[in-house]
Amino acid sequence: MKEVTIDYALRATWQAVARMYNEEAKNFETTMAVGFTLLSIDPKTGTPSTSLGPKMGMEATSLSRILKSMEEKGLIQRKPNPADGRGVLIHLTDFGLEKRKDSKDVVLRFNEVVKNQVSEEKLKHFFEVTDTINKLIMDKKIYTKDTTKN
Repeated sequence: MKEVTIDYALRATWQAVARMYNEEAKNFETTMAVGFTLLSIDPKTGTPSTSLGPKMGMEATSLSRILKSMEEKGLIQRKPNPADGRGVLIHLTDFGLEKRKDSKDVVLRFNEVVKNQVSEEKLKHFFEVTDTINKLIMDKKIYTKDTTKN
């Protein structure tokens, strides 16, 4: 068998995790994307709608659809941002707070099971590797235009 590439391992693992979360989310009549959004909104002060997309690594159009759906389901409400009259804060409703707790419990359960199966040292190395990959990407050290080579 050929060597498994780093990107393949990351992608395949994330897809398996996403499928697992979506299967679990069905039990709560929601989706992983909604659960992730619930967890990304500050439960006490709300979150500016403009900072939610970058915080979640999501495009504005995708996030807009999710927020519209969440508002229709009564999970969130939009309120004017008192610090910036042009902005909007996304706040969780009581129902949204309840569903946020469900989402948090699911994530904590996943972490608990993995931590019971993987040593602390291996997890430390895993996070070091993911941090390094993210830094290489952010610093644009993987694909750069080298003008000295044709």
